Amino acid sequence: MSINYTVQEQNPKPDWLDTGDNAWQLTAATLVGLQSVPGLMILYAGIVKSKWAINSAFMAFYAFAAVLICWVIWGYKIAFGEPMIPGLAGIPGPALSMEYELTQAILPTSGITAAFPMSTMVYFQFVFAAITLILTAGALLGRMNFLAWIIYVPLWLTFSYCVVAYSIWGGGYLAVLGTLDYSGGYVIHVASGTAGFVAAWWVGPRLDADRQDNRPSNISNVLIGAGILWLGWNGFNGGDPYAASTDAGVAVLNTNICTAMSMLCWTMCDYFYYGKPSAIGAVNGMITGLVAITPGAGFIAGWSAIAIGLGSGVVPWASMNILGKKVAFMRSVDDVLGVFHTHLVAGTLGGCATGLFATTSGSAAFGLTTPGGAIEGNGVQVGYQIAGALFVVAWNVVWTSLILCFIKYVLRIPLRMSEEALLVGDYHCHGEEAYVFGEGTSAYVSGGLRGKEIQGLPLGEEKGGIIMGKNPSLEVVGGSASGSSGPAGETKRD
Repeated sequence: MSINYTVQEQNPKPDWLDTGDNAWQLTAATLVGLQSVPGLMILYAGIVKSKWAINSAFMAFYAFAAVLICWVIWGYKIAFGEPMIPGLAGIPGPALSMEYELTQAILPTSGITAAFPMSTMVYFQFVFAAITLILTAGALLGRMNFLAWIIYVPLWLTFSYCVVAYSIWGGGYLAVLGTLDYSGGYVIHVASGTAGFVAAWWVGPRLDADRQDNRPSNISNVLIGAGILWLGWNGFNGGDPYAASTDAGVAVLNTNICTAMSMLCWTMCDYFYYGKPSAIGAVNGMITGLVAITPGAGFIAGWSAIAIGLGSGVVPWASMNILGKKVAFMRSVDDVLGVFHTHLVAGTLGGCATGLFATTSGSAAFGLTTPGGAIEGNGVQVGYQIAGALFVVAWNVVWTSLILCFIKYVLRIPLRMSEEALLVGDYHCHGEEAYVFGEGTSAYVSGGLRGKEIQGLPLGEEKGGIIMGKNPSLEVVGGSASGSSGPAGETKRD
Protein backbone atom coordinates (compact mmCIF):
# COMPACT_ATOMS: atom_id res chain seq x y z
CA MET A 1 0.00 0.00 0.00
CA SER A 2 1.72 3.20 -1.15
CA ILE A 3 0.88 6.31 0.85
CA ASN A 4 1.18 9.80 -0.62
CA TYR A 5 2.12 12.06 2.28
CA THR A 6 0.88 15.55 1.43
CA VAL A 7 -0.09 18.52 3.53
CA GLN A 8 -2.68 21.20 3.07
CA GLU A 9 -0.81 24.38 2.30
CA GLN A 10 -1.28 27.32 4.67
CA ASN A 11 -3.90 25.49 6.69
CA PRO A 12 -3.02 25.32 10.39
CA LYS A 13 -6.11 23.21 11.09
CA PRO A 14 -6.85 20.74 8.30
CA ASP A 15 -10.25 19.04 8.15
CA TRP A 16 -8.93 15.73 9.48
CA LEU A 17 -7.42 17.26 12.64
CA ASP A 18 -9.30 16.84 15.93
CA THR A 19 -7.60 19.18 18.36
CA GLY A 20 -9.00 17.32 21.38
CA ASP A 21 -7.62 14.00 20.18
CA ASN A 22 -4.27 15.60 19.38
CA ALA A 23 -4.08 17.25 22.79
CA TRP A 24 -4.91 14.01 24.59
CA GLN A 25 -2.45 12.01 22.50
CA LEU A 26 0.40 14.41 23.27
CA THR A 27 -0.59 14.39 26.96
CA ALA A 28 -0.70 10.59 27.04
CA ALA A 29 2.70 10.41 25.34
CA THR A 30 4.15 12.80 27.91
CA LEU A 31 2.74 10.73 30.77
CA VAL A 32 4.40 7.62 29.35
CA GLY A 33 7.64 9.54 28.88
CA LEU A 34 7.51 10.61 32.53
CA GLN A 35 7.30 6.96 33.53
CA SER A 36 10.83 6.56 32.18
CA VAL A 37 12.30 10.00 32.84
CA PRO A 38 12.27 10.49 35.76
CA GLY A 39 10.00 7.66 37.05
CA LEU A 40 12.10 4.56 36.42
CA MET A 41 15.32 6.54 36.88
CA ILE A 42 14.25 7.41 40.42
CA LEU A 43 12.98 3.89 41.11
CA TYR A 44 16.18 2.24 39.83
CA ALA A 45 18.48 4.60 41.73
CA GLY A 46 16.59 3.96 44.95
CA ILE A 47 16.17 0.20 44.69
CA VAL A 48 19.85 -0.66 44.13
CA LYS A 49 22.78 -0.35 46.53
CA SER A 50 23.92 3.25 46.72
CA LYS A 51 27.19 2.52 44.94
CA TRP A 52 25.11 1.73 41.82
CA ALA A 53 22.54 4.55 42.01
CA ILE A 54 24.07 6.72 39.27
CA ASN A 55 24.89 3.87 36.90
CA SER A 56 21.37 2.43 37.18
CA ALA A 57 19.63 5.76 36.57
CA PHE A 58 22.07 6.59 33.77
CA MET A 59 21.28 3.35 31.92
CA ALA A 60 17.66 4.52 31.73
CA PHE A 61 18.60 8.11 30.87
CA TYR A 62 20.88 7.00 28.02
CA ALA A 63 18.34 4.55 26.61
CA PHE A 64 15.61 7.20 26.47
CA ALA A 65 17.78 9.53 24.37
CA ALA A 66 19.32 6.84 22.17
CA VAL A 67 15.99 5.24 21.32
CA LEU A 68 14.53 8.57 20.20
CA ILE A 69 17.31 9.25 17.68
CA CYS A 70 17.22 5.69 16.32
CA TRP A 71 13.42 5.81 16.23
CA VAL A 72 13.09 8.91 14.07
CA ILE A 73 15.95 7.94 11.71
CA TRP A 74 14.90 4.35 10.97
CA GLY A 75 13.02 2.58 13.77
CA TYR A 76 9.51 4.02 13.48
CA LYS A 77 9.08 2.96 9.87
CA ILE A 78 10.33 -0.58 10.60
CA ALA A 79 7.62 -0.88 13.25
CA PHE A 80 4.80 1.07 11.57
CA GLY A 81 5.77 1.73 7.97
CA GLU A 82 5.05 0.15 4.61
CA PRO A 83 5.90 -3.57 4.50
CA MET A 84 9.38 -4.84 3.69
CA ILE A 85 9.31 -8.36 5.18
CA PRO A 86 5.66 -9.43 5.00
CA GLY A 87 4.15 -9.80 8.46
CA LEU A 88 7.37 -8.90 10.30
CA ALA A 89 8.89 -5.53 9.41
CA GLY A 90 8.41 -2.32 7.51
CA ILE A 91 10.89 -0.49 5.30
CA PRO A 92 13.37 1.45 7.46
CA GLY A 93 13.65 5.16 6.84
CA PRO A 94 13.50 8.59 8.46
CA ALA A 95 10.38 10.22 9.83
CA LEU A 96 11.83 13.71 9.82
CA SER A 97 10.61 15.68 6.82
CA MET A 98 8.19 18.51 7.46
CA GLU A 99 5.75 17.10 4.90
CA TYR A 100 5.71 13.74 6.68
CA GLU A 101 5.36 15.22 10.16
CA LEU A 102 2.43 17.49 9.22
CA THR A 103 0.34 14.94 7.35
CA GLN A 104 -2.46 12.88 8.92
CA ALA A 105 -1.35 9.89 10.98
CA ILE A 106 -1.81 6.56 9.22
CA LEU A 107 -0.47 3.06 9.72
CA PRO A 108 -0.15 1.95 6.09
CA THR A 109 -0.17 -1.85 6.54
CA SER A 110 -3.22 -1.95 8.78
CA GLY A 111 -4.91 1.09 7.24
CA ILE A 112 -5.55 2.66 10.66
CA THR A 113 -5.85 6.45 10.66
CA ALA A 114 -6.05 8.96 13.49
CA ALA A 115 -7.23 12.55 13.75
CA PHE A 116 -3.80 13.94 14.60
CA PRO A 117 -0.54 14.41 12.67
CA MET A 118 2.22 11.87 12.01
CA SER A 119 4.53 13.82 14.33
CA THR A 120 2.23 13.04 17.26
CA MET A 121 2.04 9.37 16.27
CA VAL A 122 5.82 9.07 15.95
CA TYR A 123 6.40 10.58 19.39
CA PHE A 124 3.64 8.57 21.03
CA GLN A 125 5.07 5.30 19.72
CA PHE A 126 8.60 6.36 20.68
CA VAL A 127 7.89 6.57 24.40
CA PHE A 128 6.69 2.95 24.33
CA ALA A 129 9.83 1.82 22.55
CA ALA A 130 12.00 3.69 25.06
CA ILE A 131 10.37 2.27 28.17
CA THR A 132 10.75 -1.26 26.81
CA LEU A 133 14.54 -0.93 26.73
CA ILE A 134 14.53 0.72 30.14
CA LEU A 135 12.48 -2.12 31.63
CA THR A 136 14.98 -4.59 30.17
CA ALA A 137 17.75 -2.75 32.02
CA GLY A 138 16.09 -3.69 35.31
CA ALA A 139 17.49 -7.20 34.98
CA LEU A 140 21.03 -5.96 34.29
CA LEU A 141 21.67 -3.34 36.97
CA GLY A 142 24.87 -3.35 38.97
CA ARG A 143 27.22 -5.08 36.54
CA MET A 144 26.62 -4.55 32.80
CA ASN A 145 29.46 -2.79 30.98
CA PHE A 146 28.09 0.61 29.99
CA LEU A 147 29.77 0.50 26.57
CA ALA A 148 28.04 -2.82 25.88
CA TRP A 149 24.72 -1.20 26.91
CA ILE A 150 25.37 1.73 24.55
CA ILE A 151 25.64 -0.69 21.63
CA TYR A 152 22.92 -3.08 22.80
CA VAL A 153 20.16 -0.43 22.88
CA PRO A 154 19.99 0.44 19.13
CA LEU A 155 20.54 -3.17 18.06
CA TRP A 156 17.78 -4.58 20.26
CA LEU A 157 15.43 -1.78 19.28
CA THR A 158 15.97 -2.57 15.60
CA PHE A 159 15.93 -6.34 15.54
CA SER A 160 13.60 -7.15 18.40
CA TYR A 161 11.26 -4.34 19.44
CA CYS A 162 10.47 -3.03 15.96
CA VAL A 163 9.69 -6.51 14.62
CA VAL A 164 7.38 -7.44 17.49
CA ALA A 165 5.66 -4.04 17.31
CA TYR A 166 5.06 -4.44 13.57
CA SER A 167 3.78 -8.00 13.93
CA ILE A 168 1.08 -6.98 16.47
CA TRP A 169 0.47 -3.23 16.15
CA GLY A 170 1.73 -2.43 12.68
CA GLY A 171 -0.58 -4.82 10.84
CA GLY A 172 1.78 -7.82 10.80
CA TYR A 173 1.05 -11.50 11.00
CA LEU A 174 -0.04 -11.62 14.67
CA ALA A 175 -2.50 -8.80 13.99
CA VAL A 176 -3.87 -10.78 11.05
CA LEU A 177 -4.03 -13.91 13.20
CA GLY A 178 -6.14 -12.02 15.74
CA THR A 179 -3.82 -11.70 18.75
CA LEU A 180 -5.07 -8.90 21.02
CA ASP A 181 -2.64 -6.54 22.73
CA TYR A 182 -4.37 -3.33 23.70
CA SER A 183 -1.33 -1.39 24.85
CA GLY A 184 1.80 -3.51 25.05
CA GLY A 185 1.39 -6.50 27.36
CA TYR A 186 3.18 -8.51 24.68
CA VAL A 187 5.04 -5.88 22.65
CA ILE A 188 6.54 -4.27 25.76
CA HIS A 189 6.28 -6.48 28.81
CA VAL A 190 6.64 -10.04 27.56
CA ALA A 191 9.41 -8.77 25.28
CA SER A 192 11.29 -6.87 28.01
CA GLY A 193 10.82 -9.67 30.56
CA THR A 194 12.20 -12.25 28.14
CA ALA A 195 15.05 -10.08 26.90
CA GLY A 196 16.01 -9.03 30.41
CA PHE A 197 16.17 -12.58 31.71
CA VAL A 198 18.12 -13.84 28.69
CA ALA A 199 20.51 -10.89 28.84
CA ALA A 200 21.05 -11.44 32.57
CA TRP A 201 22.21 -14.99 31.77
CA TRP A 202 24.63 -13.80 29.08
CA VAL A 203 26.04 -10.88 31.08
CA GLY A 204 26.55 -12.91 34.23
CA PRO A 205 25.83 -12.11 37.87
CA ARG A 206 26.75 -9.29 40.19
CA LEU A 207 29.41 -9.80 42.81
CA ASP A 208 28.37 -12.39 45.38
CA ALA A 209 28.59 -9.70 48.08
CA ASP A 210 26.21 -7.45 46.14
CA ARG A 211 23.73 -10.28 45.65
CA GLN A 212 23.81 -11.28 49.31
CA ASP A 213 23.53 -7.73 50.63
CA ASN A 214 21.27 -5.93 48.17
CA ARG A 215 19.53 -3.51 50.51
CA PRO A 216 17.97 -0.60 48.57
CA SER A 217 19.67 2.75 49.01
CA ASN A 218 16.44 4.75 49.31
CA ILE A 219 13.05 3.07 49.58
CA SER A 220 11.33 6.45 49.76
CA ASN A 221 12.61 7.19 46.26
CA VAL A 222 11.43 3.77 45.11
CA LEU A 223 7.91 4.71 46.22
CA ILE A 224 8.14 8.08 44.47
CA GLY A 225 9.21 6.39 41.24
CA ALA A 226 6.45 3.82 41.65
CA GLY A 227 3.85 6.55 42.04
CA ILE A 228 4.99 8.23 38.81
CA LEU A 229 4.86 4.84 37.10
CA TRP A 230 1.31 4.12 38.30
CA LEU A 231 -0.25 7.44 37.31
CA GLY A 232 1.77 7.57 34.10
CA TRP A 233 0.04 4.35 33.09
CA ASN A 234 -3.13 6.38 32.54
CA GLY A 235 -1.41 7.65 29.41
CA PHE A 236 0.11 4.25 28.69
CA ASN A 237 -3.26 2.52 28.34
CA GLY A 238 -5.53 5.54 27.91
CA GLY A 239 -3.69 6.74 24.82
CA ASP A 240 -3.96 3.62 22.73
CA PRO A 241 -7.41 4.18 21.21
CA TYR A 242 -5.66 7.09 19.38
CA ALA A 243 -8.57 9.30 20.47
CA ALA A 244 -10.08 10.97 23.51
CA SER A 245 -12.78 8.31 23.33
CA THR A 246 -15.12 6.43 25.62
CA ASP A 247 -12.81 3.42 25.39
CA ALA A 248 -9.91 5.53 26.64
CA GLY A 249 -11.88 6.18 29.83
CA VAL A 250 -12.62 2.46 30.21
CA ALA A 251 -8.93 1.64 29.80
CA VAL A 252 -7.86 4.18 32.44
CA LEU A 253 -10.43 2.97 34.98
CA ASN A 254 -9.63 -0.71 34.44
CA THR A 255 -5.92 0.02 34.72
CA ASN A 256 -6.33 1.54 38.17
CA ILE A 257 -8.77 -1.13 39.39
CA CYS A 258 -6.48 -3.98 38.41
CA THR A 259 -3.38 -2.28 39.81
CA ALA A 260 -4.97 -1.60 43.18
CA MET A 261 -6.24 -5.19 43.45
CA SER A 262 -2.88 -6.61 42.48
CA MET A 263 -0.97 -4.50 44.98
CA LEU A 264 -3.33 -5.49 47.79
CA CYS A 265 -3.07 -9.19 46.92
CA TRP A 266 0.74 -9.10 46.76
CA THR A 267 0.85 -7.30 50.11
CA MET A 268 -1.38 -9.95 51.68
CA CYS A 269 0.79 -12.73 50.23
CA ASP A 270 3.84 -11.10 51.81
CA TYR A 271 2.02 -10.72 55.10
CA PHE A 272 0.90 -14.34 55.35
CA TYR A 273 4.11 -15.88 53.98
CA TYR A 274 6.76 -13.66 55.63
CA GLY A 275 4.76 -12.35 58.58
CA LYS A 276 4.97 -8.68 57.59
CA PRO A 277 4.00 -6.48 54.63
CA SER A 278 6.77 -5.07 52.46
CA ALA A 279 6.86 -1.72 50.67
CA ILE A 280 9.09 -3.20 47.94
CA GLY A 281 6.66 -6.09 47.65
CA ALA A 282 3.77 -3.67 47.27
CA VAL A 283 5.64 -1.96 44.43
CA ASN A 284 6.11 -5.32 42.73
CA GLY A 285 2.39 -6.00 43.10
CA MET A 286 1.60 -2.62 41.64
CA ILE A 287 3.84 -3.31 38.64
CA THR A 288 2.39 -6.75 37.97
CA GLY A 289 -1.12 -5.27 38.05
CA LEU A 290 -0.15 -2.57 35.57
CA VAL A 291 1.48 -5.13 33.31
CA ALA A 292 -1.32 -7.69 33.46
CA ILE A 293 -4.09 -5.24 32.61
CA THR A 294 -2.22 -3.77 29.65
CA PRO A 295 -3.12 -6.42 27.00
CA GLY A 296 -6.85 -6.04 27.63
CA ALA A 297 -7.33 -2.66 29.34
CA GLY A 298 -10.10 -1.42 27.04
CA PHE A 299 -11.44 -4.81 25.96
CA ILE A 300 -12.65 -6.06 29.34
CA ALA A 301 -15.25 -5.06 31.94
CA GLY A 302 -14.45 -3.76 35.42
CA TRP A 303 -15.23 -7.08 37.13
CA SER A 304 -12.69 -8.76 34.88
CA ALA A 305 -10.11 -6.13 35.88
CA ILE A 306 -10.60 -7.21 39.51
CA ALA A 307 -10.16 -10.86 38.55
CA ILE A 308 -7.00 -10.12 36.57
CA GLY A 309 -5.67 -8.07 39.50
CA LEU A 310 -6.22 -11.03 41.79
CA GLY A 311 -4.26 -13.26 39.45
CA SER A 312 -1.45 -10.75 38.91
CA GLY A 313 -1.06 -10.28 42.65
CA VAL A 314 -0.77 -14.01 43.35
CA VAL A 315 0.76 -15.81 40.35
CA PRO A 316 3.84 -13.59 39.82
CA TRP A 317 4.27 -13.44 43.61
CA ALA A 318 4.47 -17.24 43.72
CA SER A 319 6.74 -17.23 40.67
CA MET A 320 9.16 -14.80 42.31
CA ASN A 321 9.06 -15.93 45.93
CA ILE A 322 8.70 -19.69 45.52
CA LEU A 323 9.73 -20.77 42.02
CA GLY A 324 12.45 -18.15 41.76
CA LYS A 325 14.02 -19.20 45.07
CA LYS A 326 13.69 -22.98 44.82
CA VAL A 327 14.56 -23.72 41.20
CA ALA A 328 18.34 -23.84 40.78
CA PHE A 329 18.39 -22.38 37.27
CA MET A 330 16.22 -19.42 38.29
CA ARG A 331 18.57 -18.72 41.21
CA SER A 332 21.60 -18.89 38.95
CA VAL A 333 20.36 -16.11 36.65
CA ASP A 334 20.88 -12.74 38.33
CA ASP A 335 17.68 -10.97 37.26
CA VAL A 336 18.15 -8.00 39.59
CA LEU A 337 14.60 -6.62 39.70
CA GLY A 338 12.85 -9.85 38.76
CA VAL A 339 11.60 -8.70 35.35
CA PHE A 340 10.99 -12.35 34.43
CA HIS A 341 8.28 -12.44 37.08
CA THR A 342 6.94 -8.88 36.99
CA HIS A 343 6.86 -8.53 33.20
CA LEU A 344 7.11 -11.89 31.41
CA VAL A 345 4.90 -13.86 33.81
CA ALA A 346 2.47 -10.98 34.45
CA GLY A 347 2.30 -10.00 30.78
CA THR A 348 1.59 -13.57 29.67
CA LEU A 349 -1.01 -13.93 32.40
CA GLY A 350 -2.72 -10.72 31.30
CA GLY A 351 -2.60 -11.71 27.63
CA CYS A 352 -4.23 -15.07 28.27
CA ALA A 353 -6.79 -13.44 30.57
CA THR A 354 -7.64 -11.07 27.72
CA GLY A 355 -8.48 -14.13 25.63
CA LEU A 356 -10.89 -15.14 28.37
CA PHE A 357 -12.49 -11.80 29.31
CA ALA A 358 -12.45 -9.63 26.17
CA THR A 359 -15.93 -8.36 25.36
CA THR A 360 -17.46 -7.78 21.95
CA SER A 361 -18.51 -4.27 22.92
CA GLY A 362 -15.05 -3.41 24.24
CA SER A 363 -13.44 -4.66 21.04
CA ALA A 364 -15.90 -2.67 18.95
CA ALA A 365 -15.22 0.48 20.98
CA PHE A 366 -11.55 0.04 20.12
CA GLY A 367 -12.43 -0.31 16.46
CA LEU A 368 -11.98 -4.08 16.10
CA THR A 369 -14.35 -6.68 14.75
CA THR A 370 -13.03 -9.38 17.10
CA PRO A 371 -16.00 -11.23 18.65
CA GLY A 372 -14.61 -10.97 22.19
CA GLY A 373 -13.04 -13.77 24.19
CA ALA A 374 -14.13 -17.03 25.77
CA ILE A 375 -16.85 -15.36 27.86
CA GLU A 376 -18.44 -14.29 24.55
CA GLY A 377 -18.25 -17.83 23.18
CA ASN A 378 -15.01 -17.21 21.27
CA GLY A 379 -12.75 -19.65 23.08
CA VAL A 380 -10.26 -19.77 20.20
CA GLN A 381 -9.12 -16.30 21.23
CA VAL A 382 -7.21 -17.88 24.11
CA GLY A 383 -5.26 -19.90 21.56
CA TYR A 384 -4.43 -16.76 19.58
CA GLN A 385 -3.16 -15.14 22.77
CA ILE A 386 -0.97 -18.11 23.63
CA ALA A 387 0.43 -18.16 20.09
CA GLY A 388 1.28 -14.46 20.34
CA ALA A 389 3.09 -14.91 23.65
CA LEU A 390 5.11 -17.85 22.33
CA PHE A 391 6.21 -15.88 19.28
CA VAL A 392 7.33 -12.89 21.36
CA VAL A 393 9.26 -15.12 23.79
CA ALA A 394 10.95 -17.12 21.04
CA TRP A 395 11.87 -14.07 18.98
CA ASN A 396 13.45 -12.35 21.98
CA VAL A 397 15.35 -15.40 23.19
CA VAL A 398 16.97 -15.72 19.76
CA TRP A 399 17.65 -12.07 18.96
CA THR A 400 18.74 -11.01 22.44
CA SER A 401 21.26 -13.86 22.40
CA LEU A 402 22.49 -13.03 18.89
CA ILE A 403 22.94 -9.34 19.73
CA LEU A 404 24.87 -10.01 22.93
CA CYS A 405 27.05 -12.63 21.21
CA PHE A 406 27.80 -10.09 18.47
CA ILE A 407 28.86 -7.50 21.05
CA LYS A 408 30.97 -9.99 23.02
CA TYR A 409 32.55 -12.17 20.34
CA VAL A 410 32.60 -9.98 17.21
CA LEU A 411 33.11 -6.51 18.67
CA ARG A 412 35.15 -7.97 21.55
CA ILE A 413 33.46 -5.75 24.10
CA PRO A 414 32.97 -7.36 27.53
CA LEU A 415 29.35 -7.57 28.62
CA ARG A 416 30.25 -7.44 32.30
CA MET A 417 32.26 -4.82 34.14
CA SER A 418 35.72 -5.58 35.45
CA GLU A 419 36.09 -6.89 38.99
CA GLU A 420 37.59 -3.56 40.04
CA ALA A 421 34.61 -1.65 38.67
CA LEU A 422 32.22 -4.05 40.38
CA LEU A 423 33.93 -3.49 43.70
CA VAL A 424 33.90 0.31 43.50
CA GLY A 425 30.70 1.10 41.62
CA ASP A 426 29.62 4.48 40.29
CA TYR A 427 32.88 6.33 40.90
CA HIS A 428 34.85 3.84 38.85
CA CYS A 429 32.28 3.84 36.03
CA HIS A 430 31.39 7.53 35.87
CA GLY A 431 33.67 9.44 38.25
CA GLU A 432 30.61 10.48 40.24
CA GLU A 433 28.83 9.46 43.42
CA ALA A 434 25.17 9.60 44.39
CA TYR A 435 25.79 10.34 48.05
CA VAL A 436 28.82 12.30 49.27
CA PHE A 437 29.64 12.98 52.90
CA GLY A 438 32.43 15.09 54.39
CA GLU A 439 35.04 14.17 56.96
CA GLY A 440 33.70 13.50 60.41
CA THR A 441 30.69 11.52 59.25
CA SER A 442 30.44 7.79 59.81
CA ALA A 443 30.18 7.09 56.09
CA TYR A 444 33.33 9.00 55.07
CA VAL A 445 36.06 6.93 53.45
CA SER A 446 38.75 8.71 51.53
CA GLY A 447 41.06 8.32 48.57
CA GLY A 448 43.34 5.33 48.50
CA LEU A 449 41.65 3.73 51.50
CA ARG A 450 38.63 2.86 49.38
CA GLY A 451 38.19 -0.92 49.50
CA LYS A 452 41.23 -1.47 51.79
CA GLU A 453 41.29 -3.23 55.14
CA ILE A 454 42.83 -1.84 58.31
CA GLN A 455 43.02 -4.17 61.31
CA GLY A 456 40.53 -6.45 59.59
CA LEU A 457 37.98 -3.67 59.08
CA PRO A 458 36.88 -3.26 55.44
CA LEU A 459 36.68 0.43 54.56
CA GLY A 460 34.31 1.81 51.98
CA GLU A 461 31.67 -0.82 52.63
CA GLU A 462 28.09 -0.15 53.62
CA LYS A 463 27.54 2.00 56.69
CA GLY A 464 23.89 2.70 57.29
CA GLY A 465 23.07 1.73 53.72
CA ILE A 466 25.54 4.26 52.20
CA ILE A 467 28.55 3.30 50.13
CA MET A 468 31.30 5.78 49.34
CA GLY A 469 32.99 4.82 46.07
CA LYS A 470 36.25 6.72 45.65
CA ASN A 471 38.68 6.60 42.76
CA PRO A 472 41.10 3.70 43.36
CA SER A 473 43.67 5.39 41.08
CA LEU A 474 44.29 8.07 43.72
CA GLU A 475 47.56 7.38 45.47
CA VAL A 476 48.08 8.74 48.97
CA VAL A 477 51.25 10.60 49.88
CA GLY A 478 51.72 11.71 53.48
CA GLY A 479 49.32 11.33 56.35
CA SER A 480 46.00 12.14 54.67
CA ALA A 481 43.95 10.29 52.09
CA SER A 482 41.23 12.89 51.80
CA GLY A 483 41.64 13.38 48.06
CA SER A 484 42.50 17.08 48.45
CA SER A 485 45.91 18.63 48.90
CA GLY A 486 46.63 20.31 52.22
CA PRO A 487 48.97 20.44 55.19
CA ALA A 488 48.17 16.89 56.27
CA GLY A 489 49.30 15.40 52.97
CA GLU A 490 48.80 15.46 49.20
CA THR A 491 47.44 13.19 46.55
CA LYS A 492 48.60 12.34 43.07
CA ARG A 493 46.82 10.64 40.21
CA ASP A 494 48.46 7.80 38.28
